[in-house]
Amino acid sequence: RQGLGLAVITYDAPEVLADFARRRGITYPLLSDKGSATIKAYGLLNTTMAPGTPAYGVPFPGTFMLDRNGRVTARFFEQAYQERTTVSTLLLKSGIGIERPVTSAETAHLRLRAWAGDAALVPGRHVSLVVDVTPLTGMHVYAPGATGYRVVALTLDEVPGLRALDTSYPPSETYYFAPLKERVPVYMRAFRLTREVLLDPSPQGAAALGARTSLTVSGRLDYQACDDKICYNPVSIPLSWSFTLGALDRERARVR
Repeated sequence: RQGLGLAVITYDAPEVLADFARRRGITYPLLSDKGSATIKAYGLLNTTMAPGTPAYGVPFPGTFMLDRNGRVTARFFEQAYQERTTVSTLLLKSGIGIERPVTSAETAHLRLRAWAGDAALVPGRHVSLVVDVTPLTGMHVYAPGATGYRVVALTLDEVPGLRALDTSYPPSETYYFAPLKERVPVYMRAFRLTREVLLDPSPQGAAALGARTSLTVSGRLDYQACDDKICYNPVSIPLSWSFTLGALDRERARVR
């Protein structure tokens, strides 16, 4: 619907890609990059793999977004090669809307909608937790950098085998409170908080999860709201996101 296409480029032979696509039900193009020519052209050749070894020719994995003229408009890479960013997370980072089931809540100060970019967690796959917040008329909540007030925060409970990255905040605006002659960073209009989570792809992470097939990530939205006269007590809204758990496909292609 957004007019975007998806293609994967790998150094694997066409028959290997065909087998993988059949097993996984993949319908978008998997392109075989003979001799890793395209991988090298983009400067992505994984230089930690020694020439002559089976893995030589693989790229440092990541995603480029191109415009219709073939120009790179954005790129997404992770620190570790075992990690990937899901398509939903890429769209969210690019400011493109997606439709997902949401949980709604409302307090005396704001309305919120909480949702996740994907329904499944797989080791190493970055999935976005999203909280859309709309302060009620005349209200504001405090943004990072405010002192003396409870800054809005998306806090997650620790889960063995699950890693959570830092919360991503949008730009705030400055509010001038005349009685105290203070200027503070706040959110007065609708804003979005996102936080990426992933299953630890290490053997220790897998051991921590055991044989579980589902996982609920719980947490809370903490904030303090004020209007032009009153600062209200801090509030915590409980939140949770439920996921199925998937595994990596480690099967080698059944081709000669």
